[in-house]
Amino acid sequence: MGERNQRANLLDAFDSQLRGPSAHLTSPGARVEVEGQLVRALMAEGGGMVAASGLTSLESSQTHSLVRSQVELFSKLRQRFEWKTWSHDHPESFYKTLLDFGFTKGAEETVMVGSTERVASHHVALPPGATLRQLRPGPDFRMLEDQLGLAFGEDHRGHALGCESAVQALPDHVSVHGVEMAGRLVASGRLELVEGTDFGTLWGGSVVPRWRHQGLYRALVAERARLAEERGFPLLEVDALATSRPILERLGLVAVCTTTGYLWDPVTSPPLAKG
Repeated sequence: MGERNQRANLLDAFDSQLRGPSAHLTSPGARVEVEGQLVRALMAEGGGMVAASGLTSLESSQTHSLVRSQVELFSKLRQRFEWKTWSHDHPESFYKTLLDFGFTKGAEETVMVGSTERVASHHVALPPGATLRQLRPGPDFRMLEDQLGLAFGEDHRGHALGCESAVQALPDHVSVHGVEMAGRLVASGRLELVEGTDFGTLWGGSVVPRWRHQGLYRALVAERARLAEERGFPLLEVDALATSRPILERLGLVAVCTTTGYLWDPVTSPPLAKG
């Protein structure tokens, strides 16, 4: 009973604090618009993010109109956007509606929430010669480009530049942390402290393949939790892939639901039908 109550309380905190306009406070230059139960963010660099709550109470015709209105808007803008969904607040029929409008389903992730104090209490020993530190704008973020490329096997120049811009624009709320070995970055992760909420959120944790399974990911999570705790944010949240979930559970985070992004792109999605 206690575990169920804990999960329910954490899910309620997540729903009430991180699914509204506050979710985009750490996106520099984003224009956030609220239309009833729908929140839409138009990003400064182009593209957007859409999310809605309470969809289980709507008729299928209403959700159809809701999706169509957003596709029409972004079609006029000629910009791609992601519709963020959550397992506990979206009827099964809604996912079909998104696919019918030409959205592409992304990877399912697990929303994990927990106490920053508990996560921060874990002390992870780094390999000999490794240094964990906060990255500073400039050469550090050129190293981040290289590290992300090695970790994911593709060009992440745009992502690294976006992280650097966010740190420069919001230094009190966004930080990027890395593990350096012999002058090269081998692991990294971002922390966003969401003003007006209890939450620090974790993003982009990655480790170069050669250095995996040596505690670097866990060390980065614990370090970011310590900073969030010091800054007065008692809760931590992360959207976790299946590979990260067991590690995060051992650190004290609790799975509260799943989330999936659906992408609509004016170039690859079919034209919007009339009517």
